[in-house]
Amino acid sequence: MTGSRNTAEITIREAGVEDVEAILGIYEAARSFMRSQGNMTQWVNGYPSRDHVLADIERGACFIGIDADGEVVMAFAFIIGDDPTYGVIEGGRWLNDEPYGTIHRLGSTGKRSGMLARCVDFCSQRISNLRLDTHADNATMLNAVERLGFKRCGIIYCQDGTPRIAFQRSL
Repeated sequence: MTGSRNTAEITIREAGVEDVEAILGIYEAARSFMRSQGNMTQWVNGYPSRDHVLADIERGACFIGIDADGEVVMAFAFIIGDDPTYGVIEGGRWLNDEPYGTIHRLGSTGKRSGMLARCVDFCSQRISNLRLDTHADNATMLNAVERLGFKRCGIIYCQDGTPRIAFQRSL
């Protein structure tokens, strides 16, 4: 994944149904990138699906990043409030029990670098306490979240029972 343009040029807005195909394309690009990096088991069986995207849009939790050329280059879900999968954490603990926002399903086209940083900046402007999780095989994401000041808190389990490394950042 390379990119040379400033991430500040990325405008983030709430996604609409007209953005579904672009979002699904981004998720496919992200899956391909993960596979190329040896992450063979995250985002399998069509996850995130059209149904996930439509549900995120319906609840106002799906966002896209658009570059200066008008291209959708990033998509993610951002939910403020308790995440049921974060109710139990093993091998550690959350930094605090304050209200938080969760970043899920972040993907990009790979044409720009710094998409997680831009996403975190956007989300931090809405709530200063953020949580996210990623697969143990997602080295790119693991490195990026720690660079952005997230602390590894323990292991959580997705709805399908698969483990994820959980992180939190509280400003």
